[in-house]
Amino acid sequence: MSKTPNPLQQGIVRQTGIVKRLLKASVCVPVLIIAACSSNGNNGSNNPVVSANDNPQKQVGLLLPLSGRNGALGNNMMQAAKLALSDPSAPKLDVFDTEQAGGASEAARKAIAAGDGIILGPLTATNTTEVASVTSASNVPVIAYTSDVSVAGPNVWAFGVTPEQQVLTMVRAAKNEGKTKFAALLPENPMGKAMGSALTRACADLGLAQPMIAYHTASKDDITQQLKTLSNYDARVQDAQNHPEAQNTAKPSTDNSNNNNDGNLLDELAPSGSTASTSKDDTKNLALGNPPFDALLLSDTGLQLQSVIDALDETQVSSTKVRIMGPGLWSAFASKLGKLQGAWYASPNPQKRHFFAQQYRAKYGVAPKPLADLTYDTAALANSLSKIGGYTSQNLMRTDGFDGVDGLFILQADGHVKRDLQIFQIQPSGGAKMITTPSVVKPTTTATNTTTHS
Repeated sequence: MSKTPNPLQQGIVRQTGIVKRLLKASVCVPVLIIAACSSNGNNGSNNPVVSANDNPQKQVGLLLPLSGRNGALGNNMMQAAKLALSDPSAPKLDVFDTEQAGGASEAARKAIAAGDGIILGPLTATNTTEVASVTSASNVPVIAYTSDVSVAGPNVWAFGVTPEQQVLTMVRAAKNEGKTKFAALLPENPMGKAMGSALTRACADLGLAQPMIAYHTASKDDITQQLKTLSNYDARVQDAQNHPEAQNTAKPSTDNSNNNNDGNLLDELAPSGSTASTSKDDTKNLALGNPPFDALLLSDTGLQLQSVIDALDETQVSSTKVRIMGPGLWSAFASKLGKLQGAWYASPNPQKRHFFAQQYRAKYGVAPKPLADLTYDTAALANSLSKIGGYTSQNLMRTDGFDGVDGLFILQADGHVKRDLQIFQIQPSGGAKMITTPSVVKPTTTATNTTTHS
């Protein structure tokens, strides 16, 4: 469906054209200019908010681990920040190593004493808490690279790609395709708890019923039992047994045995003339009704994910009945997830960072780490704001956000960050295809662009 572009979309198009022309004219221009889209800004006009500071172009403090076990990562991220601030008019980058004596809190004190107008970093949630305790009195904004939103708060943003952002993206899209009953089967660990909290918040924000959430231990038996309870398995089995007339068709296969060699090894190894059937096998031959949810959130990886996949098969919870959703971590091994075909995960669009990665490699001779996206975007943001009035709350929290390497983002008053992530769908043979989904940040578009992860 074609629509007349709204002011935000027009602004993005104009900015893209400007960037392309500048890049052709000079190799000194940063890879991506983050520009505030001012059609609906907090100040209600296209005029920038004027900072109360005498010098709105104060230098930028960068707090990263530049030595120790995370030193290589920290230096890779620091180079991305330097790339974003490489034009002559950019503010000075003031770099501090959080692994030196005194740690992150001492680094923050030094940054404030040096007159830095904004602090980018630190890397971890623990360090962010330490920095926030130092900066709270000075009112210097902090954009940290952690994905732990528990440390976020006024003037302290958790800028990592968070479970909250991923889950909100998927729940919004699932709701738009008609899903209304959400559930989650999650590990009893910090990641699982974060995903569960994100699902609860997303459902509340979108006017959906409170989700059903079950947490499991690492035990395969516990994973299966928790999913049986969550999916109302026993009642579904009883219903199928009480209505044999409904069992006139074979249960659809969910093991993909027609296109791989992952058949039932127990059956293959059973002695000749014997049967491997048990009451459990008899149950598997029943075609069960739908579970009491139509969307299911997972977050396991590794061996526990295999146990979850086995439990999904046993309880007949499949993508033909339920919209299965998972963490962005699945992108690292999507090629092995064919048995979860149709499942979703949310992640930044890799095509948007392609040009940034090219420029980074051209300058430094190595590829940028994924977290280097964050330092580039925050440094480019600081550069942009230094030219339109400084690092004021009004400028930082423009309601229509900023365009970055990992897509559009909006800094919110509570320290959370909305992101324009994309949804990837697992394919039958493995790998994932980016699909068109309603956006969390910008208005829905009719884009049909796709890409594939191997």
